[in-house]
Parts: sequence; structure tokens; C-alpha cells
Amino acid sequence: MAIPARQDQVAANYKTMKNILILCTGNSCRSQLAEGYLRHFAGENAQIYSAGIETHGVNPRAIAVMAEIGLDISRHTSNHVDEYSGIQFDYLITVCDNANEACPYFPGQVKRFHYNFPDPAKARGTEEEIMQEFRKVRDMIRAYSFDFVETQLKA
Repeated sequence: MAIPARQDQVAANYKTMKNILILCTGNSCRSQLAEGYLRHFAGENAQIYSAGIETHGVNPRAIAVMAEIGLDISRHTSNHVDEYSGIQFDYLITVCDNANEACPYFPGQVKRFHYNFPDPAKARGTEEEIMQEFRKVRDMIRAYSFDFVETQLKA
């Protein structure tokens, strides 16, 4: 299932470029998926960052499920939120309750959003059952990311 090149179709409808931070516990799965989708849907109209309140490395299964749909996140890195303390963010999206509760203060007019996505890294079972959970969460994050870009970044 390939993703349409939405950024080419709607680029003229965006406000000025925004800085967006996606925050999760370990910056390994959910925030990486969201970073990939937001980069895709927003294109050149937003600078997307992802971080964790810890760093766990990018989960290989997250890379694999994004590759299945044609998005390459293999060069993403797992970053700690403190690395971005000097950046003024327009939007902060927490993708798990732990990050939402532990989120540091960001100065300025940061618009905060929160959605507690299930953690696919906690899935158990056969490899196929685990990958199915990653796909389910990937698709949930896709819908959220698309809606976010459509409602928050368009003029």
C-alpha cells in the first residue's frame, strides 16, 4: 500500500514553516513512525524532530513496517529531548502517556497535542503477530499524522 505524494498536491495551502517535536518514551517506535509520516505529509512545509525522554535506538521493526509502504526511516536516529532545548517549537506532540507526564517545559507559544498510541514494542507472539501489531500502530499513526497536517499546517 503506497502512500500518495500529498505534499506535492497541497504544498501551496500551508502556513509558514513550523517546527514540530514528536515526543515518546524511548524515541524508538511510535515517535519514529510519526516523524516519518509527518515528514512525508508536510514535505518542505515543516521541520520535524522526534525525541524521547530516554533513547532506546530505532526499532528495526519500525523501519521494516515503514519500508513496506515505501517510507524509508532507516536513517532516523534516536534522540534525547534535551538535544533540542535550543529550538523554539510551534507544536509538541506526545505519542504516549509516559512522555506526556514527563514532558519538560518548552518556552514560547508551543501548542501541545497528545495521543496515547499502543506501544508495538511490547507486542508478544510469533514474529507475524508482532509485525501485525506494528502495522496496526503504524496505520493509526498514519491517520493521526495526516489529520494533524490537514488541520494544523494548512492555511
